[in-house]
Amino acid sequence: MKNSGYLALFFGVLMLLVSTQADAEQMKKLGNWDVHYIAFPATFLTPEIAVENEIQRSKFNGVINISILDSASQQAQQVAISGIAKDLFGRQRELEFNQVVEGDAVYYLATVPYQNEQLYNFTINIGQGNQQQQLTFSHTFFVD
Repeated sequence: MKNSGYLALFFGVLMLLVSTQADAEQMKKLGNWDVHYIAFPATFLTPEIAVENEIQRSKFNGVINISILDSASQQAQQVAISGIAKDLFGRQRELEFNQVVEGDAVYYLATVPYQNEQLYNFTINIGQGNQQQQLTFSHTFFVD
């Protein structure tokens, strides 16, 4: 996958914009990691970034962005990552994460379709060597 020189900057700015808009960017300390996560509509991506990362821009498509940092050094970690999104009716969708490496930054991106005001409960499994952690969070998507 081709990476733009501005991808890390774009996602950093996006996290700040979305977090100030809806307090959406969050972090949890899991073991030796600081796990940052955010969910947002795919329409927040520029067309170029969406194409580059094979993400369909649609008001009915959400993006999950996960980054894992070593708590002590704040170095980005490359991990094995998988997960599911479960709606209130119990329907599950397996998340397929794509790794994006831009300089020292490492992101894991997945998409999930949604309808207006659809709540998903996410369970993300993260592993590296002997360390295995599970991130859980919820997010409601709105059609813009």
